[in-house]
Amino acid sequence: MSSSCSFNSQLQKLKGCLDAIDIGQMQSMLDAALKVFGDAIRSNDPILVCGNGGSAADAQHIAGELVGKFFRERRALNVRSLACDTSVLTAWANDVTYDTVFARQVEAYGQRGGVLWAISTSGNSRNVLAACMKAKELGLTVVGMTGEGGGEVAEFADVLLTVPSRDTPRIQEMHLMLYHYICEQIEVAI
Repeated sequence: MSSSCSFNSQLQKLKGCLDAIDIGQMQSMLDAALKVFGDAIRSNDPILVCGNGGSAADAQHIAGELVGKFFRERRALNVRSLACDTSVLTAWANDVTYDTVFARQVEAYGQRGGVLWAISTSGNSRNVLAACMKAKELGLTVVGMTGEGGGEVAEFADVLLTVPSRDTPRIQEMHLMLYHYICEQIEVAI
């Protein structure tokens, strides 16, 4: 096994990403996201979360933490992962196109005052972009969570949480840290 695949090497790559974060700027973006989420929660407007692959798993994780609980008992929050309904996903992808599987659900479940939390490590996933476009059309606020640069999601995001990496595993590891922070802060605030 080469040294580039060692656990220490992986830790060093993650540490490099963490060290590259501008903490002040990231805190500012997290505060902006928390305000958006807080406004939706206070109004019981939906927070819709979407992403593909590992980001789909993150969307489900986020919804699980916020519908259920993160640290403490509290009321359930109106949060839905758009990656969970396999009947909707597979029927729409088969009959129409996979490119709009999330946009179709934003149309069904979204409402003005709600939030679309769009997760894409590259920021260029076509179906996530289509969901962002539909969200903007319907008056939802878009919180994007991406890797370095934000990709095309940056064009649609009202709040953009980017992490300083273009390496998918590092981006996903840092996204986990960000959304755990957000989940914890939401619970503190409600």
